[in-house]
Amino acid sequence: MKICVLPGDGIGPEIMEQALRVLEALRGDGFNFEVETALIGGSAVDATGTPYPEATSKAAKAADAILLGAVGGPKWDTLPREQRPERGLLAIRKELNLFANLRPAILYPELANASTLKPEVVAGLDILIVRELTGDIYFGQPRGVREENGERVGFNTMVYSESEIRRIGKVAFEAARKRGKKLCSVDKMNVLEATQLWRDVMIEISADYPDVELSHMLVDNAAMQLVRAPKQFDVMVTGNMFGDILSDEASMLTGSIGMLPSASLDANNKGLYEPSHGSAPDIAGKGLANPLATILSAAMMLRYTFNLEAQALRIENAVKKVLAAGYRTGDIYEAGTRRVGTKEMGDAVIAAL
Repeated sequence: MKICVLPGDGIGPEIMEQALRVLEALRGDGFNFEVETALIGGSAVDATGTPYPEATSKAAKAADAILLGAVGGPKWDTLPREQRPERGLLAIRKELNLFANLRPAILYPELANASTLKPEVVAGLDILIVRELTGDIYFGQPRGVREENGERVGFNTMVYSESEIRRIGKVAFEAARKRGKKLCSVDKMNVLEATQLWRDVMIEISADYPDVELSHMLVDNAAMQLVRAPKQFDVMVTGNMFGDILSDEASMLTGSIGMLPSASLDANNKGLYEPSHGSAPDIAGKGLANPLATILSAAMMLRYTFNLEAQALRIENAVKKVLAAGYRTGDIYEAGTRRVGTKEMGDAVIAAL
């Protein structure tokens, strides 16, 4: 099993190290793998001048799965847009056709007090957001900045084809079928024609999934409902831009974005797996970062790409044990728990395994 490892920037190398240690602890348990490490993001810009070098592209294409740390940081914010670290992420998603982004928002019982919402509102939260990742306004053409009537005008194009909507819809319905059989499709059909098509196609797809209850919600209402009554949702499906915003909002219901993994899959379940958080340059190199989202992303890799459900569950159960034992990095620390650093948290998960 070939894994392309992209540590990235900021805390990326630190959290990646712990995820790889956890995978090493499973080696031989039905799981044998080889790793090729490559550059992406700001570290790639520094070394090669581009955020997604040809060598990285080659390694990613040859791998069965990609495990990524984080990219970006203020160091590169003043570079031309095409050289910024985030362009590397967009490029790899597009090149590998990773159109389906799965972002779970799960609140572990031990972390209920870490959420900014009342425990009774979020206790037991378990949402899966399915975000379309290679279309929408992020990739639509035409785009740019031009001069009109003596002033600059910025423009982007929100566009979705029926086939793009159908393939992400199928992923979402299949996910809902394996969970609570409830799917909420989020759009803005009252204003945007592109999302009227989104709703129409979702309704058409639902005929193939009579066992899944389909509902619809406008994106502004969905943003409000995630805060008001988040447990009403099981699986949510939406476009690229709305999904970007809503998944970050949902992540904070759990108390820390440092706890949340994600998967970006192609049609054959080849995937890019990464924590939902950023590169946190303010704590990079200090051994303070929470590696659990990256470790849980590795568990998602075992589940979705390699079909190793038992090994994925071993990692997830180890994380639950560690939290139940009171281990906490700074982002989830509270009085009465045991504050640990990045490596100590990795040690604890390996011991729990």
